Amino acid sequence: MKETNLQMAVVPQSFLDKLEEKIENLENILRDKSESEQNSQWIESVKIPKILGVSQKTWQTYRDKRLIPFSQIGSKIFVKREDLENFMNSHYIKSK
Repeated sequence: MKETNLQMAVVPQSFLDKLEEKIENLENILRDKSESEQNSQWIESVKIPKILGVSQKTWQTYRDKRLIPFSQIGSKIFVKREDLENFMNSHYIKSK
């Protein structure tokens, strides 16, 4: 039979409660940070038509009409993920 080195400690319930609260706070901070980082990510223009399910020409029309904000550096175009989601949400059609 294999021996295991299992050690145990007795701690007050108040300590466990505080520890659980701190872990919960850390989880919330990490979740918020993750969402914030995702929303601020820039997506290259060449990926946008596939994400939206539109043609390259339609995506060009959206840019020409300034329907979705974008940044251009030289010939490269970038869109914030958050702006893309806002565009999608603004065109959301609810069921009856």
